[in-house]
Amino acid sequence: MKAIIMAGGFGTRLRPLTINLPKPMVPIGNIPMMEHVVNLLKRNGFDELVSLLFFQAEEIKHHFGDGHKFGVRMDYLQPTEDYGTAGAVRFAEDFIDDTVLVISGDVLTDFDLSEAIDWHRAKKADATIMLTRVENPLPYGIVITDDDDRIVRFLEKPSWGEAFSDTINTGIYILEPHAVRLIPPRTNFDFSQNLYPLMLSKKMGLYGMVASGYWKDVGNIKEYARAHRDLLSGSINLDLGLKQKKIGEADVYFGKNVHLGDNVTFKGVVILGDDSTVSSGAELNNSVVGNRVKVGEKSSLFNTIVWSDTWIGAESKLEQSIVCSRSWIGENVVLMDDAIVSDECKIGKGATIKANCKIWPGKTVDDGAILSSSLVWGDKWNRELFTQSKVTGLAMTELTPEMAVKLGAAFGAFLGPGKRVVTSRDASDTSRLLKRGMIAGLLAAGIDVDDIEAMPIPVVRYALKHGSYGAGVYIRHNPADYHLIDIIVFNGDGLDMPTAKLKKVERMFFGEDFRRASLDEIGHLDLPAGVLEDYRDDFLGTIRPDIIRKAGFKVVIDYANGGASQVYPTLFSQLGINLVALNAYVDPRKLSAHPDEQAQSIVQLSSIVKSLNADIGFMLNPAAEKLTVVDENGNLIDSQLLLLLVTHLFLRTHKANRIAVPVSASMGVEEIASRYGVEVIRVRNSHLAMMEAYQNSGVDFVGGTLGGFIFPDFQLGTDAIMATVYILEMMAKEKVRLGEIRSKFEHYLRKEIKVPCPWAKKGQVMRKLITMTSEKERQLIDGVRVFENGGWVLVAPDNLAGAFTILGESESKESLDKMVNRYQTLVEEAQS
Repeated sequence: MKAIIMAGGFGTRLRPLTINLPKPMVPIGNIPMMEHVVNLLKRNGFDELVSLLFFQAEEIKHHFGDGHKFGVRMDYLQPTEDYGTAGAVRFAEDFIDDTVLVISGDVLTDFDLSEAIDWHRAKKADATIMLTRVENPLPYGIVITDDDDRIVRFLEKPSWGEAFSDTINTGIYILEPHAVRLIPPRTNFDFSQNLYPLMLSKKMGLYGMVASGYWKDVGNIKEYARAHRDLLSGSINLDLGLKQKKIGEADVYFGKNVHLGDNVTFKGVVILGDDSTVSSGAELNNSVVGNRVKVGEKSSLFNTIVWSDTWIGAESKLEQSIVCSRSWIGENVVLMDDAIVSDECKIGKGATIKANCKIWPGKTVDDGAILSSSLVWGDKWNRELFTQSKVTGLAMTELTPEMAVKLGAAFGAFLGPGKRVVTSRDASDTSRLLKRGMIAGLLAAGIDVDDIEAMPIPVVRYALKHGSYGAGVYIRHNPADYHLIDIIVFNGDGLDMPTAKLKKVERMFFGEDFRRASLDEIGHLDLPAGVLEDYRDDFLGTIRPDIIRKAGFKVVIDYANGGASQVYPTLFSQLGINLVALNAYVDPRKLSAHPDEQAQSIVQLSSIVKSLNADIGFMLNPAAEKLTVVDENGNLIDSQLLLLLVTHLFLRTHKANRIAVPVSASMGVEEIASRYGVEVIRVRNSHLAMMEAYQNSGVDFVGGTLGGFIFPDFQLGTDAIMATVYILEMMAKEKVRLGEIRSKFEHYLRKEIKVPCPWAKKGQVMRKLITMTSEKERQLIDGVRVFENGGWVLVAPDNLAGAFTILGESESKESLDKMVNRYQTLVEEAQS
């Protein structure tokens, strides 16, 4: 049988392990990953193989030759361009005259591939995707099948809210020749993005087989170490070709010509490569020792991987570390947890390499030196760096100036030299400090920076939309917690930067391997003038000041001590508003508010509105993106009710065909829109999704569930001042106050709870929920939204915590309670 091995990829996330060799040649148990793949193929009857080569192809050709040493025939193809995953397979079309299996050269698995071929043929499938189940499906493509195993839905690298299953695409495919011929020749074409959607549209036989056995995408350093732990624990069945011997309680696998000194202690499972030496008094515990490695006297290795031709001095201690090839570790050296020593390094005697420190190839560490990593990350950072287009962490603890420089450099390397970036911040000294760190990193990467200093976020988005920029960065205190800092990243058009781009930045950041500019390429820092004036002029050109002036409104606005207090009063003065301003000065200590403080500020705003007989009260968040509103009677309008009121006014005063709201928005939106024949589009619960809907879906208005709105013709993002003026203009046109109409929309009842769930169980819970609700009316946009008994319930994984959020809405309290309680029970039971 025939198989194609995709031996590509730069292995960026595995650096520094992959600096000097291609990812498929990285060893697992002293054998290259691709050799494990070839052995698996041979055991399952595949003896005609083609390797599609990309990076450092000669290393692979030299190792495998024509394949006869491995019992197969190996041919090689090397596409001249990047044709994508499917396009690369089409490049091998001359080889494909029958059913063919496609597998990655850097995957670790013991699947029964011959059984998969039989299964594929029994189904008479055009293509079969081998599937498996994992604890965290986010880095992969998730798949759902029907009762006949036909694939009905899949999504590449989802967020938790989109992760409707823990069943993922393993990247192992079985294809018929006619399916391969659907791929256009010499064209960038992807399996998941292009070929499989095309097959679904043609109603072809695209099947998914959930395989039993071990599978791991060894995509980063932690997965590499975990793969070795799985190997030593027996979780995967790999043929290492070594003799096993029981020494005490330990299982030791011996290569050829292994030399052991006296009183060597073995614990757990140990692999010893050919011609290796373990000197007297050494202790090895759950470790792998490569070919021609020498372990010095009284040295200890615990959960450590050592590649070939490395020398380890006496009385050294290596814990949970990786040492690559041809390195020299002196006497009395300590390598702490997750330290990595790359190829051809020299670590002087008595040196200490602290946890998480990576040493690139060819480096020397002096005798007695203590080497610390530039930044030691906790579990939070190991999970993911960016959440909804921003990095959030404790100021000066998790987000330090050093980290800001590194993030700026990684982001700049991603953008590429010569690009221009806008930077801005809130009014605090901490934000100023971290912004300067980001600027330093960007300049070092060859990025030109326009710093517009302290501005509200809408002004930054405006500058991006109307300038020629590659991206924007805004640094602020988190609105809910002063001790947290947000680093927000924008696209060059002013939209929040999408996850796909930020994942690339994240990989570069964690890989610590990104390009620095040469001396002649260092970026230029500029402080442009006129941005605020341009914003004000365009703002006034968008609205109808005459309508607002005639209404003669009395308005109370709380600026929440944010930068908007320095920007917007001149705008309101031109609208003829009788304005009472609160907290209209910048106070960095008040840029975040505890919920109790926020509640007290609302009480103050309500009291002043009522005592002054004002028409309305607004509270802006410090970044000037979102609104809190109090009606003329001093009564708070919560964010869901505000959405309904604003939607109602907008559709009464503007011609619209289509509007968009998040999936968690009230069902009252559809009721209002139906009166005007307007279509409602539901989108994910994120600001980016709202902006993308406005930009790409032909909508006339986007309403948020947190007090943010996108109105036509001015901004791509939410702008609290624009929303304030729009609300006043619509009130003036309709000659109403919000308190007069709110009762029409207050009959919708909502309930929200959190249900604890370990991160590792989230995908499993989503998969079971998808199955349990398959016969119900539902939406799979961001979580699972199910319609029942005149109401609905939304079950979605929390992006920031080990929990699920269950949100329900109904006009009946009894029905609402039953619905939420029932899905709480389902989520709890689905974890078992």
